[in-house]
Amino acid sequence: MRRVAEYLRLVTFVAGVLVGIQLPGFVDQYGKALQAHQRESAASLREFQDDAERYFGGSLERLAEYYRSSPDEVFNAGGLSIGALAQRNEALTRAVSRFYRSPFSPYVQTLLEPVDEIRRDVIERYTYTVVLNGWAIGFGLLSGFVCALVLELLWGGTAHLTRRCYHLAKGSNRPGRPT
Repeated sequence: MRRVAEYLRLVTFVAGVLVGIQLPGFVDQYGKALQAHQRESAASLREFQDDAERYFGGSLERLAEYYRSSPDEVFNAGGLSIGALAQRNEALTRAVSRFYRSPFSPYVQTLLEPVDEIRRDVIERYTYTVVLNGWAIGFGLLSGFVCALVLELLWGGTAHLTRRCYHLAKGSNRPGRPT
């Protein structure tokens, strides 16, 4: 039985390592998707930005307000669309900037402060990759260690609880002491 327990610890550690080395690949795919969405957003605003430069000193907000103030229903709706496109582009530009702020910021943003729709999209389309750089190896080893430690603590806690219950059932509230 001891041999089985050792193999189970090893399998748990390896499984943790394999899961852990996926994290940098996932973060990389999230970052690429974030950049792609931001570039697409900027491209869809380009023509409107040219009009804003030409007629409103570069202010997209003033261009959108001009459209929204029109009595023409179609023009009015166009102003709402321009405003929404501009807001999305600003939000994505800020997200890309935060993503590259420091070596840890891609992980913080992807896991704790993501653009939800982009993270969901990456989760749906994620392709498993093994990125073997320092981050991936570090996350893999840490993940393997944590998984093995959790298993060990659960195992040890279960064994302790089992011994305690056994001794309580025999009438002793101190394990190892006869009653």
